[in-house]
This record gives sequence, C-alpha cells and structure tokens, in this order.
Amino acid sequence: MSQKLQEKTLSSEARAASLGTRAEAVAAVDISEFDERIRRALNAAAEKKALDLTILDLRSIASFTDFFVIASGTNRRQVQAISDGVVEQLKRAGNRAARVEGYQTAEWILIDYGDFIVHVFDEKARRFYDLERLWREAKRVDVSAQLQGPEISNLKSEISNIKPEISNAKSEISNVKSEVSDL
Repeated sequence: MSQKLQEKTLSSEARAASLGTRAEAVAAVDISEFDERIRRALNAAAEKKALDLTILDLRSIASFTDFFVIASGTNRRQVQAISDGVVEQLKRAGNRAARVEGYQTAEWILIDYGDFIVHVFDEKARRFYDLERLWREAKRVDVSAQLQGPEISNLKSEISNIKPEISNAKSEISNVKSEVSDL
C-alpha cells in the first residue's frame, strides 16, 4: 500500500500512535459540549469535506487561546474553501475573525477568533508542522467521526457488502489463471 494511501486510511488514533503521540490523549467528548462558535466552525469545515477535524483544548496549558480547531484539505482550493466556509458561517452569526493569515499560499491558513484559533492545513503542511505533537499536553478531541458519522457508517456498510463480491472475483481470476497455465 502506498504511503499516501496508508496515511489516508489510518485512523487518527493509529496515526497518533505511529507518530509517537499518546493515543489515549484522544478524548471522547461530544461536540455539543463546545461553544456554539466552535461548533459552527466545525460544521462549516465538515461541509467543505475537511479531513481529520480535531480540537485541541489548550485551556490548562496556554494563555493566548483556549482551543485550536485543526482541519486539513487535499489541495489549495479545498483549503481556501474550508477557510472561506468557516469565515462566512461565523460572520453570518455575528462573529468576525480578528485575523486571517496564510490565505494566498493556502498551505496553512490561520483564522484567529481570540478564544479559539482555526488552523486549516494542506496535508503535507499538517504532517510537517504537526500541531498535535507540538501541543501533545493538550486534551485532544477527534471530531471527524461525530460530524461525518452517518456518512462513514454508510460507506463502511457498502464496503462490507462489496467484500464478498471482491472475494468471488479473486477466486474466479485464480481459476482462470490456473486454466490458462494448464494450456
């Protein structure tokens, strides 16, 4: 399996373990416990198909902000679209960002709301800067599954239904190969 495909298929817990961070640091918290503005930012990012949505709770270890909301996009356009979605959703709710940085290059866009900061990365930059490792003492909340739960469940169900068909096709191929080798 290619490295890129493997990274996409690893769960956030497995990825954390492979990077040497503590998997048990991933907290099981319902996103409804967070401030409405953070929930809006998460939903806006999820609507733009953001990957690996994570919240780092920095309240016990930092004084400049309470939370990091971290998301990834697969390319420059998607990273900008995620950022635009977050800014627009929160602006409609009456919350303007104090600062937006990195929009033009779209490698790492930072959207500062004071008590929380939204970081939108392209996949390569997220691996390089690795905020989850840098702030490993923070309580980490992986929210992707909560926001995309029904969609992921449906995909897993479809995959389960396809697996027997793949197995049958493999055995048919095997039979054909043996028939060809007998010729």
